[in-house]
Amino acid sequence: MSKIIFDCAVSLDGFFAGDNRGPENPMGNVAHLIHSWMFKQKAFWQHLGMDGGEEYGADSKLIEAVFARTGAYIMGKRMFEEGEVAWPEDLFKADVFVLTREKREPWVQKGTTTFYFINDGIESALEKAQQAAKGKDVRIQGGANTIQQYLNAGLVDEFFIHTAPVFLGSGIRLFEGIDANKYDLEIMEVIPSDLTTHVRYKLKKK
Repeated sequence: MSKIIFDCAVSLDGFFAGDNRGPENPMGNVAHLIHSWMFKQKAFWQHLGMDGGEEYGADSKLIEAVFARTGAYIMGKRMFEEGEVAWPEDLFKADVFVLTREKREPWVQKGTTTFYFINDGIESALEKAQQAAKGKDVRIQGGANTIQQYLNAGLVDEFFIHTAPVFLGSGIRLFEGIDANKYDLEIMEVIPSDLTTHVRYKLKKK
């Protein structure tokens, strides 16, 4: 059964991104700190169609599993604008639905990635993404505000958090403003790693 998921790395003090985030400063220049575990994995670079990575183990298998189960993506305008100038062609290999007020024709990339620009809210984006996913999961890619909107609307079934052993001190918190009474949470899986701790959570609406 198709699920609504997200999969995010955070610092130990709960930050998803750093300060002054924008197209000239993607993720507030903290990706190397909270995503270092991912950059070491062969599976990550293979997904990009590039050589790279130092190891193939439980971390790589997790990356492959999340990509394999995802049939469509949803993201906010800020995340899209940061990535548009830097991401390789066909990074997502699936349809991507961008929440924005900007009216824009779909951006069809080489391969199997098409970006659609959605102007009528998170439920509309989700409905379109579920149709595009064809039975696979829909991944709320980010940023933090977009994830928060879907959480507070009671629309998320499951998520992975990858907690990096670093303190950022400031930035954008992943769970800022979350409705604490919306869900009961259950830990489904814990995967230790040298550079992070992976925890998979199941959410059940109260």
